[in-house]
Amino acid sequence: MSDGIFIGAAGGQPQALNLRRANRHGLIAGATGTGKTVTLQGIAESFSRLGVPVFMADVKGDLAGIAMPGSPTFKNADKLEARAKEIGMADYAYADNPVIFWDLYGQQGHPIRTTVSEMGPLLLARLMDLNETQEGVLNIAFRYADEEGLLLLDLGDLQAMLAYCAENADMLSAKYGNVTKASVGTIQRQLLSLDSQGGAAFFGEPALDIHDFLHVDDKGRGFINVLAADRLMQSPKLYSTFLLWLLSELFQVLPEVGDPEKPKLVFFFDEAHLLFDDAPKALTDKIEQVVRLIRSKGVGVYFVTQNPIDIPEEVAGQLGNRVQHALRAFTPRDQKAIKAAAETFRINPDLDVETAITELKVGEALVSLLQEDGSPSIVQRTLIAPPRSRLGPLDAKERAIIRSVSPVDGKYDMAVDRESAEEILAARGRAAAAAAEAEKAQAEADKQAAAQAKIDARQREAELKAQARADAAAAREAAKPSNFDRAVQSATRSVGSSLGRQVANEIGKAVLGGSSRKSSGGGLIGGLVRGVLGGLFK
Repeated sequence: MSDGIFIGAAGGQPQALNLRRANRHGLIAGATGTGKTVTLQGIAESFSRLGVPVFMADVKGDLAGIAMPGSPTFKNADKLEARAKEIGMADYAYADNPVIFWDLYGQQGHPIRTTVSEMGPLLLARLMDLNETQEGVLNIAFRYADEEGLLLLDLGDLQAMLAYCAENADMLSAKYGNVTKASVGTIQRQLLSLDSQGGAAFFGEPALDIHDFLHVDDKGRGFINVLAADRLMQSPKLYSTFLLWLLSELFQVLPEVGDPEKPKLVFFFDEAHLLFDDAPKALTDKIEQVVRLIRSKGVGVYFVTQNPIDIPEEVAGQLGNRVQHALRAFTPRDQKAIKAAAETFRINPDLDVETAITELKVGEALVSLLQEDGSPSIVQRTLIAPPRSRLGPLDAKERAIIRSVSPVDGKYDMAVDRESAEEILAARGRAAAAAAEAEKAQAEADKQAAAQAKIDARQREAELKAQARADAAAAREAAKPSNFDRAVQSATRSVGSSLGRQVANEIGKAVLGGSSRKSSGGGLIGGLVRGVLGGLFK
């Protein structure tokens, strides 16, 4: 149909998705093996033919066949052709579609990367299953990095930032709130776990430019962006967080357009229940907000899941276009899902919806789509239109050829590692270590200089004492008479002694009246005089 997406026919009446209402989101649900993937593939290629780019996750690896035309030799080709004829697809013919292959791990398509900063602490906390306290510490790390101009690009940057927070916990706690090394350690262990699952490949540069999902080819067909998710599904937290990040990026980047004539982009999220499994209330609210508001950006979101009750009511209420394949009532939960699904459709008085859900054949579905006035159509039991492209995977050679002619070939394939928090903090650490080493060396030099100064002072003191002793000895030596002086003194004493004795004798003689007088008194006086005079002349 030229005025919308042909979904199928109900009793000969075409069921079409109105392009002007395609951005009001939708749901494709049904048990395993009931035809959900075929329905998704047919709708996606119809959007592409009408110039609307598409994004979808290839969980099982079989959606990659949308890049190649179907073939009459396909084992179920006769059934598809018969169904096309039955529902009046007179123009049914096999055809290929323009496709860009993506892969978070860069193996089956162009790498998809984002930076840690763009992911943000809320989604990272969910990805690492952090509690409220640990999430608070992660917020502090982001806040400090932002204020200091430290780019958080990859997991290495975040690890370096967390290590810095642990080393400076007291300083950060005083400014931002409690930061404990235990909480930081838990986050670091979760990052290591994420790294071991290959999550590190998702963080880095060049980061994805959302506008690369909006390419059209030279025929005006929208490119179908196929994400290889078979390996990614082994890490369901990473898968769901990636999808939510993608929605958030679209919401932030794309401008408001209201209700365009056709969507700017349509998303199909397979295994949608993974978005909501064990998700905290804050995250569910975030998903609801994005789904509700992204409509005005011209983006349609279609959740693909086995059970409609996997989608929270707040989100399910935003899904106006519904395709419900068969459900099986094997358990009480299944019965509840059947009842819930039946009650969400606009009533058809000619159809027992609850019973029909369990009776639908492969390729059949209950369909209710938004009409021109925005109201849902009456639910109809519909035979779904078959896709025109291949049902099944591509081989490695086909995938490589398609990848080589991609409009983004070479743009994302080589990772870039520019200076960011890890390098800056490492440089700061080296500078601090060098400064500490220099300070230590200076302190050691100062210590050695002080010790040498003490030694020099003691040596100088000893030298001064020795000099003083030498000076004293020299003075004493200088004070002593020389040999000549001693000889003169000796001679003088000898002469004086002799002269004294002579004078004394003469005086004695004079006093006593000559030597002829012989008396005891005279002899005593004479000896005394001689002694006195002799002492004077010494």
